[in-house]
Amino acid sequence: MEQATNAPRVIRRHSVLTRVCHWINALCFFMLLMSGMQIFNAYPGLNWGQTTDFQHAFFWLDDGFPGWATLPGIQDLATGRRWHFFFAWLLVANGAVYFGELFLRRHIRDFIPDGHDWRHIPRAIIDHARLRFPKGDEALHYNVLQKLAYLAAILAFPVLILAGLTMSPGMDARFPWLLDLFGGRQSARSIHFLLASFLVAFLIVHLAMVVLSGPINNIRSMITGRYRIEEEDHAA
Repeated sequence: MEQATNAPRVIRRHSVLTRVCHWINALCFFMLLMSGMQIFNAYPGLNWGQTTDFQHAFFWLDDGFPGWATLPGIQDLATGRRWHFFFAWLLVANGAVYFGELFLRRHIRDFIPDGHDWRHIPRAIIDHARLRFPKGDEALHYNVLQKLAYLAAILAFPVLILAGLTMSPGMDARFPWLLDLFGGRQSARSIHFLLASFLVAFLIVHLAMVVLSGPINNIRSMITGRYRIEEEDHAA
């Protein structure tokens, strides 16, 4: 006999503060990305070291990023920098609030894989490749791939911010150790660009998973906090 136990249950998945911080982060990220591409277009190449070397850039993007993807749409380095700095400091303030909640409520542990997680990495990869998403109690926790992805993004942000500060001559004058830390202003610029590219890749995968695992349910949980969990089928 089969028991009909697969009716979805609704849980409170995200706190109000987490949801507010999430949407502020999303706004800041897109504004920083667009203004950052505007800044990059002023010199669409990457170098290592302290000074710009046009002849030996290890990466070069001919013509830079298209105007429709930058903020502002025309080449305007000064305006791009103003937009970038404003949303960078907003992101820092918002991130401080978010990280504060993670540590105060000990949610940071939710992103740290344990021994069980490491042993199940191959299983998690196969499940994701087959678009098998967790159900029942398993859906109450992040899987190991989610933990590793979120933890990598959390660790990338402080380095990204420090690298961005190192590109400021004023910050270098006040904190000269920044140049030593990154091996020069151009090295900091390259690291900043590469980490930003990693976060763009993270965002693309994140959005893909949101769509594939149920966009309405996922977006509703980040707006209202309410998340529906599909129960597993049980046979008696």
